[in-house]
Amino acid sequence: MNPSPAPALLTAPLRVGLIGAGGIAHHHLPHLLRLGADVTVHSSHGADELVAAYGGTTAASLPELLERVDVVDVVTPTHTHGELIRTALAHGKHVISEKPLTRHHRDSLAVVEAAEAAGRFLLPAHVVRFFPEYAQLKSAVDAGLLGDLAVLRFTRSGAAPTTAAPWFADEELSGGIIVDQLIHDLDIARWVAGPVATVSAATAGKGGVRSAHITLVHHSGAITHVYGEWGAPHLTFSTSFSVTGTDGQLEHSSRSESTVTEDLDRSGAGGTLVPVVDPTASPYFLQLRELTRQLTTGRPSRVDARDGAEAVRLAVSALEAATTGRPVHLAGA
Repeated sequence: MNPSPAPALLTAPLRVGLIGAGGIAHHHLPHLLRLGADVTVHSSHGADELVAAYGGTTAASLPELLERVDVVDVVTPTHTHGELIRTALAHGKHVISEKPLTRHHRDSLAVVEAAEAAGRFLLPAHVVRFFPEYAQLKSAVDAGLLGDLAVLRFTRSGAAPTTAAPWFADEELSGGIIVDQLIHDLDIARWVAGPVATVSAATAGKGGVRSAHITLVHHSGAITHVYGEWGAPHLTFSTSFSVTGTDGQLEHSSRSESTVTEDLDRSGAGGTLVPVVDPTASPYFLQLRELTRQLTTGRPSRVDARDGAEAVRLAVSALEAATTGRPVHLAGA
């Protein structure tokens, strides 16, 4: 069997095609422009408004965009990722894709293998790896400061995105709270505690609120608990973790950064669907800087295509466990 070709490196300025103009596009386009990229945007809705707000140019069709760029950045609804990634790779483009890489694990493996066969980078945008609290956790674990990990707890809660984008409410399209939101914490748990042997989960919901509880048993013996909530429209986005090992513990709570925390409905004031970040040191900027640097230097990023596929496997396994009421045992993890 012939080895896959090494991806060809690009030269700056990068020519990036941004596909999609929804909420997350506002966390990609300005940072790509800040990095000096020449960005072309194509979307069925909102491309003109997005470019008017930040800059760049628009393309009237996907073929036009593909003719003008070397890199495609996919920021469309989850269920469209696979086809767009395959199309971009078939046209010889490198690809950055918002998480989840695809809606189903088999499709994630297929696009990873397609990228490897084509000699193109496929870089999943798992931005939580670039938040300083989670990067510090990874560094502490790698340095052995916590000893052998025993128990990891993660939470992630915010306003349900279904009002702003109704497709989120269709679990077959979005994967619901587990595949869309808690995939972040599942990815972090595997990143710091290693491969997972067993996944158990349960979900609950009433009205517009959806919650999920997931338990991972790692091959190392560590146990991870993940809780997430899609809540009322005024619910402030919040995250936390507590990671305990034989030699120490590391904790984070985004709520503790405020002296007063409230979740009160104040005359239609909206909650947040993504974390509020410091624009001068945005994890979204740090992520795109590292991913695009890989395209020009070949220096590996902290997340690769196989990581993206494995995160999808954990998320869809949790969804299966929640649906069947039985744990999912992962082979070859």
